[in-house]
Amino acid sequence: MPGLPSLGVPELLIVLVIILLVFGAGKLPEIARGLGKAVGDFRRASQGLDLEEPQEKAQKETES
Repeated sequence: MPGLPSLGVPELLIVLVIILLVFGAGKLPEIARGLGKAVGDFRRASQGLDLEEPQEKAQKETES
């Protein structure tokens, strides 16, 4: 996109310092863990739609 500037290392460091000041050092691991879980869940959901269907079919067959 021609109108948007790219973020470099100095800009990212400034953003990280602001996040550190806002949330504090104690909350950062918790925030990072939650963000990592959300990204992992999103990846599994986007890739796992086809993988869950056979498992659901097998469960339905065993229940009946």
